[in-house]
Amino acid sequence: MVSDFAAGNYRFIPAVFQYSSGVAASSGYEIERVRFDKPVPLAEGFARIATYIQAAGRPLTSFCACELRSPAAFTEEGFRAFNQHYVKTLAEWRIYDGTTNPVARSNVCPEIDPPAEPSFYAFSFTRPASGPSPTFVIAGSGESQEGNASYAERTVRYRDVSPEGIAEKVRYVVSVMEKRMGEFDVGWKDATAVQTYTVHDFHPVFAATLVRRGAARSGLTWYFARPPVIDLEYEMDCRRVLREVVV
Repeated sequence: MVSDFAAGNYRFIPAVFQYSSGVAASSGYEIERVRFDKPVPLAEGFARIATYIQAAGRPLTSFCACELRSPAAFTEEGFRAFNQHYVKTLAEWRIYDGTTNPVARSNVCPEIDPPAEPSFYAFSFTRPASGPSPTFVIAGSGESQEGNASYAERTVRYRDVSPEGIAEKVRYVVSVMEKRMGEFDVGWKDATAVQTYTVHDFHPVFAATLVRRGAARSGLTWYFARPPVIDLEYEMDCRRVLREVVV
């Protein structure tokens, strides 16, 4: 079920307290993506994001998605502690109400040359649209199924990094992306960018699972990085954004 975040001029798919499963700009608005030339530590990043959004004449509530980079994968307890810290600023910006968080997010860990601390790689916000085309950002998802069980209990092919295990993980994550896009009545044909994060070879299933389904129509960006929780191995996100800048 899609909910409306009127203060930010976007809709979102409710998920967990740390992020939503995806966002789509409301009618009359579009999403702009801004990538930092170099990752910016969390506190500094929030400050720079606030300055950028306000300079664009938009309220802080228009912040709708972000892409983070962390030094290494977290334990379940460490990930929860990080998220509780992360949402404090969103609460100050009147985005997170203590229960529901409309902001979509990915948070991955570069295998080579990671940042020294959790940092912003990119962020997105809404602004008045220059045209009628819809825009959206689907949050990052690994091969962990939704639910309250531990990651060990709900992860597809837990700790299985065999070719067959990786293939099943990829197929599952692709299905999650499709389900989330379906909530906004969009699909791979609408996406302008698809990103994947793994340190494993997924080429054996690339053609059948991604290309033939249309997921690579605009190419596929592969980051040699791990998902944010230990023992997750494959993650993806995607978006349709017509305005992207680097600062």
